Amino acid sequence: MPGIYFHIPFCKSICSYCDFYKTTNTEKIETLVSMLQKEMDLQSTYLSTKKIETIYFGGGTPSLLSISQFNELLHACHSAFNIDTKVEITAEVNPDDLTSDYLKSLRKTGVNRLSIGIQSFVANDLKLMKRRHSSAQALNAVKLAQKAGFDNISVDLIYGIPGMKLKQWEENLNKVFELGIQHISAYHLSYHKNTKLWNDLKNGSIHEVLEEDSINQFSMLIDKAIENGFEHYEISNFAENGLYSQHNSSYWKQTEYLGLGPSAHSFNIASRQWNVSNIDKYIVSLQQNKVPAKIEKLSLSDQYNDYVITSLRTKWGLDRNFIQNTFGERYVEHLNRIIDKYSSSGKIIFENNTVNLTREGLFVSDAIMADFIILNTLI
Repeated sequence: MPGIYFHIPFCKSICSYCDFYKTTNTEKIETLVSMLQKEMDLQSTYLSTKKIETIYFGGGTPSLLSISQFNELLHACHSAFNIDTKVEITAEVNPDDLTSDYLKSLRKTGVNRLSIGIQSFVANDLKLMKRRHSSAQALNAVKLAQKAGFDNISVDLIYGIPGMKLKQWEENLNKVFELGIQHISAYHLSYHKNTKLWNDLKNGSIHEVLEEDSINQFSMLIDKAIENGFEHYEISNFAENGLYSQHNSSYWKQTEYLGLGPSAHSFNIASRQWNVSNIDKYIVSLQQNKVPAKIEKLSLSDQYNDYVITSLRTKWGLDRNFIQNTFGERYVEHLNRIIDKYSSSGKIIFENNTVNLTREGLFVSDAIMADFIILNTLI
């Protein structure tokens, strides 16, 4: 199910943990919308004539777009690509941007799924992460979205925050499940170089949580999700009634996608490409009718490693038959050696020619994936 991703890099302010490309220069929104339409024209053959089943507006803060700008981009998308009639269209939104009128109008554009960036309901957490909204705004945003007719709502949460107690994390989870949403994406707080949080960590003004606390919070997340009827279908993602993120699932299932906008990435199995992470350079390039992207051709080992890393994250797991048919015997031999290494560890399950991480394996998933990937020199 090929998808299209729009990177909307504008933010009113910068969160302390974010290392995505973004800018607070919102005066360039209208120009970006125009250039995105130009990029669609130039990239209209990237996915050939395949039917597009997902469209995703990420950021940055897509909820800074006006309703007319959403309409412009979606109209251009339908003109340039073969869009499925049942397309999933997701927009990431910030709680403090949302009003009843905006949400009702957004629903009419065709956007049928929301990803609301709550992160936490604890005031101190929000302050540390430099989030603009309050706990009350977060709660209200979900309720307004539901009243506007959205019935496929995901919320983002962050755990492993300095100072976070297990009881506070439990309260966060309880509030989310009480809201009646359909999907949760929950991530451990990361410290990315050159972010404010990274600098705070280095100068000693904050301290990372203990590994034991991180594990306890992740365990509670899994337990609470299962208790509330949510399926743990990807390491950081939980869905009710099979309402997975179809767009993100395409990444994990090695499906082609086209990324549009500054810093956006694209993938077509044989290669990956990424746009320049600078809005001014992005605009100038498109004004000259050039796609501002660098391209990397993927070797067979690259493709194998991509498949391993993404598939092991999910409930669908790593398919040995797929490895055999796509990559050949030497890759299967390597795969078998690693399966044997972990066969009695309790960290993986190998059944029906499929490798899945166990719950214990999830806690050390990075190390297991590192073993399964392969170096070009070995093949």
